[in-house]
Amino acid sequence: MDPTLTDDNDWLSEDDPPAEGLAIARPWRILVVDDEPDIHAVTRLALNSVTFKGRGIEILSAFSGDQGFELLANEPDIALVLLDVVMESDDAGLKLAKRIREELDNTLVRIVLRTGQPGQAPEQKVIVDFDINDYKAKTELTAQKLFTTVIASLRSYEGLLTIDANRKGLAQILESASNLYQIDSLKELASGVLTQIGAILNFGTDGVLCVMKNNAPGESESPMVIASTGSLADLELHGSMPIGHAWAPGISQAFRDKKNVFGENLDVLFISAAHGHQFAVAFSPPWPLGDLERSLLSVFCDRIAAAFDNLHMFGQLRSTQEATVVALADLAESRDPTTGGHVRRVCEMTEAIAAELHAAGKFAETTTPTFLSLVGIASILHDVGKVATPDAVLLKPGRHTPEERATMEQHASIGETVLERASCLVDGISSLSLGAQIAGGHHEHFDGHGYPRGLKGQAIPLAARIVAVVDVFDALLHSRPYKEAWPLETVTTYLTERRGTQFDPDVIDALMVILQTRRPTWLVATGQ
Repeated sequence: MDPTLTDDNDWLSEDDPPAEGLAIARPWRILVVDDEPDIHAVTRLALNSVTFKGRGIEILSAFSGDQGFELLANEPDIALVLLDVVMESDDAGLKLAKRIREELDNTLVRIVLRTGQPGQAPEQKVIVDFDINDYKAKTELTAQKLFTTVIASLRSYEGLLTIDANRKGLAQILESASNLYQIDSLKELASGVLTQIGAILNFGTDGVLCVMKNNAPGESESPMVIASTGSLADLELHGSMPIGHAWAPGISQAFRDKKNVFGENLDVLFISAAHGHQFAVAFSPPWPLGDLERSLLSVFCDRIAAAFDNLHMFGQLRSTQEATVVALADLAESRDPTTGGHVRRVCEMTEAIAAELHAAGKFAETTTPTFLSLVGIASILHDVGKVATPDAVLLKPGRHTPEERATMEQHASIGETVLERASCLVDGISSLSLGAQIAGGHHEHFDGHGYPRGLKGQAIPLAARIVAVVDVFDALLHSRPYKEAWPLETVTTYLTERRGTQFDPDVIDALMVILQTRRPTWLVATGQ
């Protein structure tokens, strides 16, 4: 045992003790790498009661350079290495110091070399050639000097850690904000918020995101759970936050005081977005958050508020667009009252077939989330060009003459032209651009014998190929001035006979799966 480490000098008291009643923070972790067991024992004894910044010290032990390297590779939060020079070889400690910096790329951990043979590794050469932070002969390391060295090293590590955490945290916030802005569902956004908070704080955590909903007059406001993670995942099934839940008072306090609440076992972030929306994110970190972590979360809250604002505006714009599309479809349908509800049934079946194709792994490049969310509403515009068709042709109960048929067929090109012109005002894929594809292509045949262009196979847009099937499917099932409604069995026979000629085989197959597994409610209501 090294006698210098049992010196009876008085220990300096750490000048920032933890406040009474606070949860115990995670300890600083120090690794002792030395081949003498007595050194480990006396170091552990000497540092056992030391605290710094309200945190105690945990000692890890390794008895060779290789053991030390393995520990450091698996335990990235080690703050300080007290490293012997001479172990399994005369320069084992120096080799480990080099591997820490170069192989592990760990520039944060502080390295203090301790040697009982100073002449074996001259101090000046070691300081110049190796990235270490201090070099002590074991004979000069009294208990008090060991304390001073450890505290100085921890203070240095904390400073570097703060700089690195700021850099990583801000990068994470920017990445998180970017990800959140791309989400167009409140539930998905809420789940994303919880995930990103866990990533910023670098630990998995139980979490809940609530929105404050206004109840009827005379009733108290109740936070509504829209996302929850970890062991609390079932909370969102309750709708409102259970009054008796241990987290309910903290969440209510955040909404009441309109500010963040940081407690011993629960932290609640208050987020005020535009349009009167208020949210609270509650989570239980495994240790008290530091000032840096709270600061990063404050910045992130601002980004979350902006994301919620963007989501609200996106929803408003989308609702406006959908209302406009429905109005256009109603205008076209009003010309022919006998079609009643046709476009809405087409919308429902189009969405179902697109989803089935996606689930079956068909047309993956086309059936993107954007496509799936827009193709249904776009489908109701398939006959918008009929507003230009004369009543004498559109409402004729009998068979059309060749001239009348040519006039009737113009509705496809007219609808496509009108919608294409409108879609130029909107960037990217929209219900208008998809509607133009559908209007112009839903009378094309898979074998190339359709109109208006005689397109064939994959040259016909997928949205149009889907609506081509759905439009005929619905028209045959319902009465028209020129025909009676057909039974479902007759309709499916008609469609399957034209699989690969008039209709895309994959679309026909998807329709049949739907009819066999989950018939639409309007079809069930007809008794078919």
